Amino acid sequence: MTSRETAFAALLRVEDGAYSNVLLPTMLRDSTLDARDRAFATDLVYGTLRQQRALDYLVGLSADRPVEELDPPTRVALRLGAYQLTRNVPAHAAVGETVAVAPRRARGYVNAVLRALAGIGPQWPWPGGEDVAALAVRLSYPDWIVEELVAQYGPVDARASLEVANEPPPVALRVNTERATAEGVADELRAAGVEVSRGTLVDGALLARGIGDPARLAAVAEGRATPQDEASQAVVHILDPQPGETIIDAAAAPGGKATAIAERVGEHGRVVACDLHPGRIRLVASARDRLGLGRVLPVVADGRSLPLRPACADRALVDAPCSGLGVLRRRAELRWRIRRDDLPRLVDLQRDLLRGAAEAVRPGGVVVYSVCTLTGDETTGVDAWAERELPQLVADPPPGAPWRPRGRGAVLLPHDADSDGMYVLVLRRT
Repeated sequence: MTSRETAFAALLRVEDGAYSNVLLPTMLRDSTLDARDRAFATDLVYGTLRQQRALDYLVGLSADRPVEELDPPTRVALRLGAYQLTRNVPAHAAVGETVAVAPRRARGYVNAVLRALAGIGPQWPWPGGEDVAALAVRLSYPDWIVEELVAQYGPVDARASLEVANEPPPVALRVNTERATAEGVADELRAAGVEVSRGTLVDGALLARGIGDPARLAAVAEGRATPQDEASQAVVHILDPQPGETIIDAAAAPGGKATAIAERVGEHGRVVACDLHPGRIRLVASARDRLGLGRVLPVVADGRSLPLRPACADRALVDAPCSGLGVLRRRAELRWRIRRDDLPRLVDLQRDLLRGAAEAVRPGGVVVYSVCTLTGDETTGVDAWAERELPQLVADPPPGAPWRPRGRGAVLLPHDADSDGMYVLVLRRT
C-alpha cells in the first residue's frame, strides 16, 4: 500500500469509530513503507482529522451537496485531497493520486470536486472576522470548544492554545532511572539519528522529533524510556512520591503515571493502580512488566468505591477521565467526538473519584486531582465543589510558572510549555 492508500484506509476506519492514535501506529508497523512514506502517511491522517471542519468548508465551495451527506469513502477522499491542496502538495499529485485511492464508482465525482477546488487556491477564501463561527472554521474546531476557551482564558490565550493543538506534538520521553540515565538515553537516540533535546517542564525529560512510532525505539521496547508528555510527567512531580510510600492511582490505565510513581517510590514502596475495566488493567500490567516495576499492583476496581481500608495510603492521584481538550493534538479526532453535553456526566465521575480518594489517604496525606482538559466545569468547577463538599481536604500551594494559578489549583495551557494542556489541584487531608 502507498502512503495515500494507508491514510485513506485509516481515515475510513476512524469514520467507523477507531482511534487514530491507536490504529495508525499499528498499521504503519505492519506496512512496508519506508520512514519517509510513514511520515507522509502520518501527516495525512492526523492533519486531515485535525483540519476536518476547515476542509469541509473548502470542499463545500466546489461540491454540489453538503459533505456530511456524502457516503464515507467519498467524504474521506475529498477531505484527504483537500488537505494536500492546503499543504501545497502539487495539484496534479494531490488530485490524481487521491482519485486513484477513491472507490472506482466515486472517482469521477472526487476528480471533479478536487480539480475545481484546486482552481480556487492557494489563496483560500476563509471566512473573515474574529467571531466564534469564523475562528471555528479557520482553526477547525466545533463552535462550543472555541466558545469555552475564549470564555475561560480570553481570545488571545484561547487562540494560541487552539493553534498549538493543530500542530504535530514532539514525542516526550520519561527515562526509567532504574535502568538508564537521561544522558545515556539521549546519546543512544542521537546515535540512531534522532533529534533530541531536553524538556523544559520536568528535569530529565527528553523531547524527540521525527521518530515516527516511539514503540520502535529500542530504549522504549527494552524499558529504558516511556513515551509520556511533559505535562503528565509534571503531574507526578507535583504529587511528589517519596521512597517507601503507598500510593493509589485511582484511574490508572494505561499506566503511564502509575509506573512513573513506581519509579520514585523505590523497591519498598507500592503503587495500587486501579481501573474499572479488565482490558485496561492489562495495559497497566504490560507497562509494569516492560519497565520491570513489580511494585505496581494492578487492581480491577471502581475508583469511586475503592476496595481498600480507609486512610491506608500516603498519597492518591485522581487523574480523572475528562473531555480531553488539553490533548487534542495527540487525539486528532477527539474534537469531533466530544460534546458539551458530555460534561455533566464527566463532572459527576470526577467528583466521585475525588471523594473516594479523600477517604483512602491518611491524615496528612496528599490527593492530587488532575485532568488533561481546560473546561471550567472540570477544573475550577470541581475545585469549588471540593472546597464546599470535602472540607477535610485543604489546598496546598499550586505549582509555579509556567503553570498559571486558577482557583486553588493551576492550569498549564498548551502553548505555555509546548505540552498537553493540564489542570492540577493539590489537596492535603487534615
